[in-house]
Amino acid sequence: MRTNKLLGKIALVTGASRGNGKGIAIGLAEAGATVYVTGRTMNQGDSKNGLPGGLQQTEEEIRQQGGICIAVRCDHTNDSEVKKVFEQIEQDQNRLDILVNNVWGGYETLFNEKGEYVWEYPFWEQLSSQWDSMFAAGVRAHWIASRLAAKIMVTQQSGLIVNISHWAGQKYSGNVCYGVSKAATDRLTADTSHDLQPYQVAVVSLYPGLVRTERVMRAAEYLDLSNSESPQFLGKVVAALTSDPTIMAKSGKVLVAAQLAMDYGITDIDGKQPRPLTLDQA
Repeated sequence: MRTNKLLGKIALVTGASRGNGKGIAIGLAEAGATVYVTGRTMNQGDSKNGLPGGLQQTEEEIRQQGGICIAVRCDHTNDSEVKKVFEQIEQDQNRLDILVNNVWGGYETLFNEKGEYVWEYPFWEQLSSQWDSMFAAGVRAHWIASRLAAKIMVTQQSGLIVNISHWAGQKYSGNVCYGVSKAATDRLTADTSHDLQPYQVAVVSLYPGLVRTERVMRAAEYLDLSNSESPQFLGKVVAALTSDPTIMAKSGKVLVAAQLAMDYGITDIDGKQPRPLTLDQA
């Protein structure tokens, strides 16, 4: 259901070809924001991993629902490409209200050269490229985008940066590289929030639950989806968070999407209320 809560707001969602990013972009657009979406896959079928979706599909779906979306192809490991995205937004809109750092790397190293699933192998048997991918296309990409967004938001004395993170930042979840990178993401949130607080710019880490992304649904038969979330659920939560008048009190913190949904009175698109996990349950 479309609202105008974010009418006039400008948002950028990175890694929005599919999955969490696409769901967040849809949620922000439904709330009235003008949404820029970035990623490497412009057209469906271009993806090297064979997953469905592309930026043009995200843009088209939002426009069909009456929203405003601008798709910009961008490799977030390429600083010059990222800089051009922010320059385009400044030129087009002269402001940026919301940055969602969702882009991520490392899933391409789920399998080794023998085709073996190595995600939960001991760290000494992992590919060294896994570390590089998660930090280059994850933590570092968030850092670069946050720097560029901050320069705009500090000037306008307002803004919100949302870093999509995971419980793995606080407890072992089967992959050392993933855990360290998510812990770094949460530290990025805490420290950047300190610098941005005087300028009324908030930064939060957001923990989704088990989200029914295209990648997750490939393995649906092996998973318990009874408490899972749709990507659009995450979008509804981010939209509500953006319009929260107490957002500065939440800055620097780790927030759980399902708990925020309960606080804001939000249900998933199927009417269900996902149960918030605790650290012990995650």
